[in-house]
Amino acid sequence: MATLTGTSLQVRTRFAAALTAHLDTHAGRPHWDAGQLASLQRDRLRALLAHAICRSPFHARLAGIDPRRFELADLARLPVMTKEQMMAGFDEVVTDRRLTRTRVEQHLAASAREPSLLFGDFVCLASGGSSGLRGIFTQTIEEFAEFVASFVRPVAAGMAASGGPPPGGVLVAIVGAASPVHASGFGAAASAGGYPLRTVSAPATLPVGELVQRLNQAQPLVLQAHTSKLALLAAEQRVERLRIAPVSVTAMGEPLTDGLRAVIGSAFGVPPVNQFTCTEGLAGQSAPGGEVISFASDMCITELVDDDNQPVPDGTPSAKVLLTNLYNHTQPLVRYELTDRFTRYPAAAGHGYLRATVQGRADDTFHYGNVAVDPLVIRTVMVRTPAVLEYQVRQTSHGIDVAVVADGPLDRAALTAALGQSLRTGGLPDPRVNIQHVTDITRHPETGKARRFIPL
Repeated sequence: MATLTGTSLQVRTRFAAALTAHLDTHAGRPHWDAGQLASLQRDRLRALLAHAICRSPFHARLAGIDPRRFELADLARLPVMTKEQMMAGFDEVVTDRRLTRTRVEQHLAASAREPSLLFGDFVCLASGGSSGLRGIFTQTIEEFAEFVASFVRPVAAGMAASGGPPPGGVLVAIVGAASPVHASGFGAAASAGGYPLRTVSAPATLPVGELVQRLNQAQPLVLQAHTSKLALLAAEQRVERLRIAPVSVTAMGEPLTDGLRAVIGSAFGVPPVNQFTCTEGLAGQSAPGGEVISFASDMCITELVDDDNQPVPDGTPSAKVLLTNLYNHTQPLVRYELTDRFTRYPAAAGHGYLRATVQGRADDTFHYGNVAVDPLVIRTVMVRTPAVLEYQVRQTSHGIDVAVVADGPLDRAALTAALGQSLRTGGLPDPRVNIQHVTDITRHPETGKARRFIPL
């Protein structure tokens, strides 16, 4: 085990104390009804707006509103904030004048291997390097700990119901980002050796054989992994090269299809949880084996909208979502545009939280002149092909090139024909499909994610 530096020890000590405090505060929240939730959202929104208007030159444009009387229904009157705007005006968005885009980027460059805090207080994270426009985000260590609490609180509640965590805490293996400049990498590094949750990092960029060896040695009670990597580990578990017995398995970072849900559940003997998290601060989880995700609406207000930023009805996929982060006062995000497509479901009996399925990102769509091919046209074929464990699709001028990691023999001719037919049905005449059988998909060195659809 590597020797901890003073910086790493400081991060872990502060994170553990903050996470424990937030888990205590969050204990009853998942069962709040719509009225309790709306009251908290209103109070947190008012506090956020008051702080942002006073401390952020970017948000000073909202000075015409009175945060003390602001209601949730008034949120739709505020302007939308895009990632391009946020990055271009980063120095004006943040509420601490010491924080600048240049200084945060310098800190990220110096923190690729070991977690550290800028000015001894701020967690700095990067997102989007593998899938589009890069974004940088900063918050205090206490704010980051509250973000983590929002998606680990179900595990904490389960431990409390069973009499508390085991001696030494619950060991969680995170097959995610290799570097602490990404949220999953920082979280894994900050909570290694912690209590009641302690983590072992198994970067998704490692070869499968090395991942298997690390997990076999650790024997985690909880396994969290990017969905595609989890499918590969399920194949290793089926042939008994991987031999672990987790009580909980969570798929994160990528869509979890019905087919993958069945494969993963069968291999590990527990139905997987479907988790959504984004560096901007939104988090949610499904019930084990479920598809619909309950989001932490006490932490973020999420508006499901069409291309014109108008609300979409329940059951209709959104073009995007607008996120208002209620807990990050360091870098206020108010009606911040995410290109993820959600479909809202009715609230569950007993609580008022947003429930939705996630269909992926709108910017995964391939455009061929006037023809737009939704990724579902391709994804529905891939998930019906049992041999396919993982894939990556690159748009070409007249079709697609597909790299496939397969579990056993792959009928490339049949897959090529099925994809061609699906593309024609989707409106692309005379599509050209090329299938390449590969052993692995290249992943972003920091995030551990693989971009699934790559447009021209």
